[in-house]
Amino acid sequence: MMKKALTIAGSDSGGGAGIQADLKTFQELQVFGMSAVTAVTAQNTLGVHGVYPMSAEAVEKQIKAIGDDMGTDAIKTGMLFNAEIIETVAENLKIYKWGNLVIDPVMIAKGGASLLLNEAVFAMKKHLIPLAKVITPNIPEAEVLTDMKILTQKDKQEAAKRLFDMGVTFVVIKGGHDEGSTESSDLLFDGEKFITLTSKRIPTKNTHGTGCTFAAAITAELAKGKTVHEAVVVAKNFIQAAIENGISIGQGHGPTNHWAYRKRKEFTTQ
Repeated sequence: MMKKALTIAGSDSGGGAGIQADLKTFQELQVFGMSAVTAVTAQNTLGVHGVYPMSAEAVEKQIKAIGDDMGTDAIKTGMLFNAEIIETVAENLKIYKWGNLVIDPVMIAKGGASLLLNEAVFAMKKHLIPLAKVITPNIPEAEVLTDMKILTQKDKQEAAKRLFDMGVTFVVIKGGHDEGSTESSDLLFDGEKFITLTSKRIPTKNTHGTGCTFAAAITAELAKGKTVHEAVVVAKNFIQAAIENGISIGQGHGPTNHWAYRKRKEFTTQ
């Protein structure tokens, strides 16, 4: 049976992040992708030049269109923009009794533009995080959600505990913002033990959409029935291949290469 994944996120006109990155990732991992658009952005490698949110009603109609007909095996949320949209998404997740929710708490774009209103942070913590199987913040996002500064591995662990206490089942704090390191270490926490997944840091500016892609890969693997640990390992390898084989498009932060993981697998299995 074909497995399905739904992304509830913003559109990136530049194609490197958001809905576009999620659907590319789902396709590459052989999961049928569906979407509910929360906002349209005018965006390219140089930054976000405009954000045009959908109404909560429009978001709900899209989710219901999927829920009443096709259903889904996993859900990923990205940019949700405001509290009303967050509450609407949470309400409908409960209506359809959907599990396998992966939250990528998108707050700030690569160019520095805010993609989540301040009042929405409270709504995310109250309404959405308790429904999630996995949350995948980077260090700045984890700092906002936990109201603490993260400078050391011990800080990462404390932040993971705080996020777990909000009701999520698994926490992945990404290490892409670790400064002065030759490695990128992601921390996975299941409420009992910590697992560190480390990869070589690639010196490149072409990292637009890495967070979206990583969370979408986890979502796709969960849709296929993988455990969270298995899904995170695939996602780590997927995004590493995408960064190592980045695409030089545009004048700013270029996108990652969503087909690199599949091509690498084809090469290694020949």
